[in-house]
Amino acid sequence: MSDEHYEYHDVEGGVGIKSWTRGVEIEKQALKQLQNVAKIPFVFKHVAVMPDVHWGIGATVGSVIATKGAIIPAAVGVDIGCGMVAVKTTLRPGQLPDDLHAMRTAIESAVPHGRTDNGGRNDRGAWGNVPDANAQALEPFAERLDAIGEKHPRLKTGPGSNVHRQLATLGTGNHFIEVCTGDDDAVWIMLHSGSRGIGNRIGTYFIEQAQKQAERYGYASYLPDKDLAWFNDGTELFGDYIRALTWAQEYAALNRRLMLANVVEAIRPYAPPFELAEAAINCHHNYAARENHFGSNVWVTRKGAVRARTDDLGIIPGSMGTRSYIVRGKGNEDSFTSCSHGAGRAMSRAEAKRRFTLADHLEAVEGVECRHDADVIDETPMAYKPIDAVIEAERDLVEVVAIIKQVLCVKG
Repeated sequence: MSDEHYEYHDVEGGVGIKSWTRGVEIEKQALKQLQNVAKIPFVFKHVAVMPDVHWGIGATVGSVIATKGAIIPAAVGVDIGCGMVAVKTTLRPGQLPDDLHAMRTAIESAVPHGRTDNGGRNDRGAWGNVPDANAQALEPFAERLDAIGEKHPRLKTGPGSNVHRQLATLGTGNHFIEVCTGDDDAVWIMLHSGSRGIGNRIGTYFIEQAQKQAERYGYASYLPDKDLAWFNDGTELFGDYIRALTWAQEYAALNRRLMLANVVEAIRPYAPPFELAEAAINCHHNYAARENHFGSNVWVTRKGAVRARTDDLGIIPGSMGTRSYIVRGKGNEDSFTSCSHGAGRAMSRAEAKRRFTLADHLEAVEGVECRHDADVIDETPMAYKPIDAVIEAERDLVEVVAIIKQVLCVKG
């Protein structure tokens, strides 16, 4: 069945699935995951599916799940608070240098990026000497994190931990920093990252605790997937998870703010004097929040989805080499006021490396100042869904404010 805007899937023994996927494909593996979620008894109304949907570990990327009386840690995942920040500058595209290599090198020097060895001093993905700004920015966070760590020692951290060393760092995988030119004749700065190692540790730990609790109380065998174990609202672990989750989401937003400031300063020597034209858009796309939908207070988990209430500004990036979109939400209640978080993978990283050559990748990113090596083939544009088709599928969720295209891309 379908209506004017979305595809509707009935799920026997569960709520329905509403998917904004016309013109883009839902892989069978992802649809099975969504059906599993729809059968969980406390899922509210329906499961909303964004056009960038694809299979994920634990829960489907591109899914929006509202729940009453419980929360599923895997529905948020382990990259807690991952999201985007973008800011429009007063620079015009013609004011950028013809050769952007020096600018890219400056950004790479200003923001640690790449794989991490848990924050050691020789770690290229973290700070060797922690900037004073990191310590100052973390002061309001310290007491809360200490309290979480005292109760759950596996989450305990200290002054030399990766919490300090990874703040204002990018990471790897699909995380990136870009300088873009827009159809509004402006230069934009955009980046994608989250809560880094501490968010992963918090997510992994509480997913495990939910699974252990399911075993302890005897309902694990009834779960369609062990990763869909939950915490009931009002229980001690539920409260502990929400406190840790909230902390990690705030840390992720701070991480992006500090990185953005460092990127802005890094590019100033390579451009005429400029200002930031508007306030930055800083939005999560892996997170949970208490919201009211259809007259009920519920927990909404968005894994690979952005909040899109009426007039909310959001960011929907394409892959490296393709364009991205700044959007404004339309407040569509059927989607639990949500939209997609990007193009969405069309294939696994391993499949991309098998299918595409370095020559294919170089052709796809022609004209972009970026890495040109085999280690980024898994992030090549062909590994992702066509961003224009994704945007077209969600026209009743968002309106396009600006279309931006990267001219410089930093990857970990």
